[in-house]
Amino acid sequence: MKHAINATHEVICELKGIQKSFERETGHALRVLEDINLDIRANEVVCLIGPSGCGKSTILRIFAGLIHPTKGKTFYHGKKMEGLNPGVAIVFQNFALYPWMTVEANVKTVLQAQGLDDETIKAKAHRAISLVGLEGFEEAYPRELSGGMKQRVGMARALSVDPEILFMDEPFSHVDALTAEGLRAEILDIWDDAERNPSSILMVSHDIKEVVYMADRVVVLSANPGRVRTIVENPLPRPRDMRSPEFLRLVDQLHDIITSTELPDIEVSAPEPSLLPDLIEPLPPAPSSDILGLLEYLETQGGTADLFQVAAATHVTFEKILSSVKGAEMLDFVDTPKRQVVLTALGQRFIRANMDDRKEIWKAQLLELRLFRLVQELLELHHGELKESELLAELQQRLPMENSEQTFETLVTWGRFGELFAYREERGVLTPE
Repeated sequence: MKHAINATHEVICELKGIQKSFERETGHALRVLEDINLDIRANEVVCLIGPSGCGKSTILRIFAGLIHPTKGKTFYHGKKMEGLNPGVAIVFQNFALYPWMTVEANVKTVLQAQGLDDETIKAKAHRAISLVGLEGFEEAYPRELSGGMKQRVGMARALSVDPEILFMDEPFSHVDALTAEGLRAEILDIWDDAERNPSSILMVSHDIKEVVYMADRVVVLSANPGRVRTIVENPLPRPRDMRSPEFLRLVDQLHDIITSTELPDIEVSAPEPSLLPDLIEPLPPAPSSDILGLLEYLETQGGTADLFQVAAATHVTFEKILSSVKGAEMLDFVDTPKRQVVLTALGQRFIRANMDDRKEIWKAQLLELRLFRLVQELLELHHGELKESELLAELQQRLPMENSEQTFETLVTWGRFGELFAYREERGVLTPE
């Protein structure tokens, strides 16, 4: 059993001094990772968690050799990697199955790429299909399968090549909670067999309870650009009880680490406006409807709630809740002391107002943000018709570390709700309301 022998410190894969930037069409580089130093050891499960845009999936792909770092080196068993990692197989978030192929044919595709003979391919595919509990479904097509069964096919395909490390990129995000719970337990049972691979697992997740259940080490990342904030060792014995006090304490510890990064409870003196005339604060990926939903929920809770409880009660990912809270905080509708989310006096007035008054309050708060004042200035400069491409170029120049397309989407949904401007999608232009 691996959980009884994972005291080994043999390093299988390692990243040293990794930096990654992506070139944009404008010529500006978007840096997504900075100074990443991380290893994966034998007989362990490592989970990456952090806010949207922190580079979790990029780290996984660099480990796998699917993309190359801008700076730094990747090692496999102490040797520098130049191409694909030979010891890795990946389970993707979106199943990635060929719809015209049966379950068995989908699993065989990766084995055929290895140049194996037909008999070996059939034996390995059958073993992997049996391992994930899909016997009897070999001739079924993806359209006939539930989400959980499709993910089992993805798992079987990855396991069929006998990988030393199994990489999983948010593998349970597209299945229901009960199915996800079963799949987690099954993948750990497969990993825990000391007589076979995978030796280790690297998983990307946005679910704190999931990583506490799965991981021996939890790597907490911060964003813009992505950095390793801290690595938390998980000493809990397996199998783990999600209801135990020790489990819940570790969940709270990780929760506090992440929220202290994303929503720091620190009073910061405002800089003199004259010193930062062009400072633009980036927008979180939170549509106006999500922020409204958060405020409505807080109103039902008497105006205050624990951040983690909000995510649990609304069945929304913690990552999305964080984005909504950041958006509401930017608009001065909430404060975030410690782990609490509290409606401000303005937030209370907003949520209790009729729709017309809500829009007026929202519009006034938008105009407190430099980005929306900039849009108004650009609309005037372009005689009331601002092209999407021109605004995207402006965003890329002023917020080079941000995803300009995502910022544009958020800006449009906020601006539309406040009737600050209209977006004519068919023409790709913004116009005044």
